[in-house]
Amino acid sequence: MKNITVAVDDETYRFARIRAAELDTSVSALVRDYLRMLTTKTTEEPATETASERRGRLLREVVANFDSQGRRLRGPEASAQQGLYERAAARVEAEARRRSARNRGPRP
Repeated sequence: MKNITVAVDDETYRFARIRAAELDTSVSALVRDYLRMLTTKTTEEPATETASERRGRLLREVVANFDSQGRRLRGPEASAQQGLYERAAARVEAEARRRSARNRGPRP
């Protein structure tokens, strides 16, 4: 394997490091994968993908398969959002009970 040196401005390097961290890889691996993609002889050969990209692609394929069969995948958004509302309401009620108890003072 050969090493190469690439010069980029500070901002590009910073964003490349951030993106590499998001993909759980290194800047060198991103550059290597990009160069492999550019030098692939035919468009039929798959470009090297990171593990994160592969998981995303597989997930999109599964969702597309469900959609093509007329099935909808319901995500956790609705139940999670309802849970947020319920927890917020419970906090408001608990705070109201605490305030009410403080205002009444100690019981005889």
